[in-house]
Amino acid sequence: MKTLEEVLKDWEAVIGLEVHAELTTLNTKMFCGCKLEFGAEPNTRTCPVCLGLPGALPVPNKAAIESIVLAGLATNCDIEKHSMFYRKNYMYPDMSKNFQTTQGPVAFCMRGHLDLDVDGPGAKERIDLGGLEVGESRGNVTRTEDGYVAHVGITRIHMEEDAGKMVHIGGGEGRIAGATHSLVDYNRAGTPLIELVTEPELRTPEEARLFMQKLRQIYLAIGISDCSMEEGSLRCDGNVSLRRRGETKFGTKTELKNMNSFKNLHDGLAYEICRQAEVLEEGGIIYQETRHWDPSAKRTIVMRVKETADDYRLFPEPDLAPYDLSDEFIEGVRAKLPELPDQKAKRFEADFGLSAYDARHLVEHRVTSAFFEEGMKAAADAKLAKPLANLVINDITARMNADESFDLEASPLTPARAVELVKMTAEDVISSKQGKEVFAAVINEDKDPAAIVEERGMKQVSDTGAIEAVVDGVIAANPDEVARYKEGNTKLIGFFVGQCMKEMRGQGNPKVINQILAKKLG
Repeated sequence: MKTLEEVLKDWEAVIGLEVHAELTTLNTKMFCGCKLEFGAEPNTRTCPVCLGLPGALPVPNKAAIESIVLAGLATNCDIEKHSMFYRKNYMYPDMSKNFQTTQGPVAFCMRGHLDLDVDGPGAKERIDLGGLEVGESRGNVTRTEDGYVAHVGITRIHMEEDAGKMVHIGGGEGRIAGATHSLVDYNRAGTPLIELVTEPELRTPEEARLFMQKLRQIYLAIGISDCSMEEGSLRCDGNVSLRRRGETKFGTKTELKNMNSFKNLHDGLAYEICRQAEVLEEGGIIYQETRHWDPSAKRTIVMRVKETADDYRLFPEPDLAPYDLSDEFIEGVRAKLPELPDQKAKRFEADFGLSAYDARHLVEHRVTSAFFEEGMKAAADAKLAKPLANLVINDITARMNADESFDLEASPLTPARAVELVKMTAEDVISSKQGKEVFAAVINEDKDPAAIVEERGMKQVSDTGAIEAVVDGVIAANPDEVARYKEGNTKLIGFFVGQCMKEMRGQGNPKVINQILAKKLG
């Protein structure tokens, strides 16, 4: 099978996402008063309404409507004042009433968009940027110095209720294939769920991953969901098809179901693009079907032939009246909008002089942006913004990624201690290499950076007189190396620095040592 890079030279991928988010910050379900509680004993959070028993009538959750309008405003959607619910009919044990209450052609939120900043290695997946100068646009992308910005349309965000949870017993990896029997937990049935559908304007797996990440940041910022992909409160279906470069007609799409991590979304789409290209290049046919991504086998597997809208027999929900949202209601929700990640990034650029890249990566996580902001309050010095941002983006984020149990907010590394650490490095009290050691020690030993530096004798010597004496001694002791250096072997500067650091037991300031050596060896 060809690599993704090889495939994308000849084929253009057309990708659309369907992102489902449970409104987990609410107290009750969408159409009844059952408590929302992840991990409760199976079938203990149910009632006649969410079980669909005869005579039970749904009552809509106003707070859920506020949440979806908030999500629409945060993603640049138009809020539709007039909409209604429909019944989506299907026979499957995860919904005991045999239909799902969802919205029809007109949703609460329509016609939105998000802009994605794509840079780094991921930007290389987009191979059709040739000839574009910085600031120039082609299609839905605009070239930037570090990559490009992709403008991705949002078709709609609609409200629906989640289904129950199926537990398959005896099958491989909890799937229905090979299972001896299945259990159903209806606690989740009726949970308020919003589904965002993008336009088919994503062209690479990296763009899909970034869209999902950005949407998660927004939902967390506005406080409508915990967005836990591990627990299933945020999940994504990816639709992908291929067409030859230069063509405009869409190919037949397949759907990758329930991607539960950013990596799985990227890798699943990448594999499916390569698989479809191989089938098409061998003269085969792509069938419209739903597929499962198996991360252990690193391949997609057919789940079922894809249904069409007709299969669901959608019709207006007779037990719920149409909605008429007032201007007052919409503006009341708008007033609750907090500062969104993009807005925060722009403020970080303006207030602290950070680059767009640094600001954008600081706001990727709510905890890191808050940590940086608290740190800058403690620092009261704009000059420390860049080194503090570097610490957060590189060291702290790496620690969070490497150790899922690491809780920054509860860790010994407070914003004040982080500022103290970067200040010591910036003032050459310790080297950047020593800074890494102190960073780990602060977390592991719960001590202030200054105390750690003192205990370990790490404070650098920057006294030029003392360093000059050591440099003179090293030069005098190594006449052959000095001669070779002066003959043009300038790489030997590393040898001399190492000898000086050895003489000073690692406490010499490398910057000062380099400066004096360069002058002496001239």
